[in-house]
Parts: sequence; C-alpha cells; structure tokens
Amino acid sequence: MRLIECVPNFSVGRDASAVEKIAFHFREFPGIKLLNVDPGYATNRTVYTYVGTPEAVTAATFEAFRLAGSLIDMRRHKGTHPRIGAIDVCPFVPVSDVTLEECAEYARTLSKRVGEELGIPVYCYEAAAFTPERANLAICRSGEYEGLPAKIVRPEWKPDFGPCVFNETVAKSGLSVIGARKYLIAINFNLANSLKGNDSPTKDEMIEVAKQIAADVRESGRVVDGTRYGGPLKKCKAIGWYIEEYGCAQVSMNVTDIDVTPVHTAFEEVCKAAERRGAKVTGSELIGLVPKRVLVEAGDFYASKDNLAELTEPERISLAVKKLTLDDIKRFDVQSRVIEFLL
Repeated sequence: MRLIECVPNFSVGRDASAVEKIAFHFREFPGIKLLNVDPGYATNRTVYTYVGTPEAVTAATFEAFRLAGSLIDMRRHKGTHPRIGAIDVCPFVPVSDVTLEECAEYARTLSKRVGEELGIPVYCYEAAAFTPERANLAICRSGEYEGLPAKIVRPEWKPDFGPCVFNETVAKSGLSVIGARKYLIAINFNLANSLKGNDSPTKDEMIEVAKQIAADVRESGRVVDGTRYGGPLKKCKAIGWYIEEYGCAQVSMNVTDIDVTPVHTAFEEVCKAAERRGAKVTGSELIGLVPKRVLVEAGDFYASKDNLAELTEPERISLAVKKLTLDDIKRFDVQSRVIEFLL
C-alpha cells in the first residue's frame, strides 16, 4: 500500500480547544490515521503525526491549513521554539511504496494550492526545495515571524508560492515551510540544574551552557573569528534553551538522517560534551513518534557495550528506553510512540 507520513508543526500549544479541534480534523478525515498529538506549553507548539495514502494526506493537510487560519493568529503568538507561521513546517515522509522524490512532488503540489487558494506564502524545503539554499529549514525560518515583513519583500526571499507582500492574511497566518524529507528524530536532552563547582547556577547560566553544548556537537558547529568549526554529529541540528514547564535547560536536537547519525550516538556525544562543560544530562525527551529501528539499534549498541547476552527484540527496546533515559520527564509508552506498533 502506498503510504506517506506527514508531521505538521502548528504554532499552538496553550489553547487546548484549538489543539483538540485540529486533532479532531485529522481523526475524522477519510484515508488517514492520526498516530500522535504532541503539544508543548513552553514552545506553544503542537506536532501532529498521521499516515495515509498520498492523495488523502495531501487533501487532509490542505484543509488543515484552512483550519489553522481560523484558529491561530501569529500576531499574538509567543513561544520558546523558532517559528515563522501558523503551520510552521510541514514535511512529507515516505513510508511504504513511495519515493522521497514523489513525496517532494506532493509537497510542491500542496504548496501551490496553499499559496494560490489560501493566500499563504510558502517556501519549499529539503527534497522539495527549488534552490540549494532553501533546502535548510533553519535558513528558511531565519528572522522568524517578526522578521517576515522585511524578509518577504526581498527578491532573494520571494516565496516559492503565494504572495510576496505582508498583507492581512500573511500577518495572521505567517509563512509556511513545506517539503519532503527522510525520517527526522526530534529529541531534547535535559540538563541537571547544577554545574561542576556551582551547585546553584542561575537560569541564564544554564541556558548559556545548553547553547554551548549544542554548538559543540551540531554539524554546523560555531563561528569563531570568522571561521566556522563544525561539530562531530553530522546531519544534526541543535539549539539550547530553558523549559519553564520542566524547570531545566535542554539541548534540543533534530537528527535529520538516522543512517548517518543514530540517536544513541547523538545521546552519547551530548553527554560527553555536557561533562566537559561541568554539566550532566539527566534524561531525554523524544518528540512525536520514532521508527522501531531507532530503539532496536540503540538496544544493540548498549547490549554490546555492556557485554549482555543475546536479547530478544522487546528486551533490546526496553534496554534502549532505559539507557537513553526516555522516562525522565514522563513515562515513555513504546506501544503509542513507535510507528510500526501504531500501524
């Protein structure tokens, strides 16, 4: 069966009624299955994950853009996560019998409809990008919503589809970034509220440490005296921030290609970088869903590292959850967070 996954990020997480109205839309739309709803209060952002035929997913997502326009006003939006639109980013992901290139074409078709019929400007990113520069989500989202009035009128930042003027519709809905990509794993690493030699660091100090750890490990690294020094984690993006909801700083990471950097490799590297800066990782928080192979591969890694006897697949998954400390903030329910189990 031809299946694709869609993981739109809506800029709403504090309005429970709006979050549920969007979820209801996806639950009731024919031809798709809503797998997960992951709201965040501090980020004021909700990630929805659903799977279906390409035609059904494209139709459901277009109607979701229309719904978001009636529920979300970007002029009043505040949150810790970078954002530029009501539906901030909307990736299509191949699941079964569909290629990444086909997903890119579906993403472009949706982008055209959103731009022309709803009047929302769109940048196409990752595999759907028309230019190499726009393949990078961070570049597309640079300046965020507040920088959009000046950005959208610049010739080099003309939207791929939709208006290039900051009119009333754009002021309310912002701009959306639509594309196609491989599985992306969003994972946050929680830091203890203490530093070596400093048992009571301030929130600002912890934020700075989280930012430095992120720069230590991410592929783009940091710029020093005009020279960029890359980090060890290829195909990984990371930032540091503070989550009031949890009362701790986090290194927030996107692993954009798990064939290049497995999640357990990212976890180990962040732990090492934190230790070098006198900090400690207390746990991890996976956002949304995860392919089963991520946990199985992590289980294999830790079983080998600890010289454990041959384990069954469920035992390897349990070991991965334990070693990656995925239960730190709240219980990690494998049955509701692993894509294959939900399907």
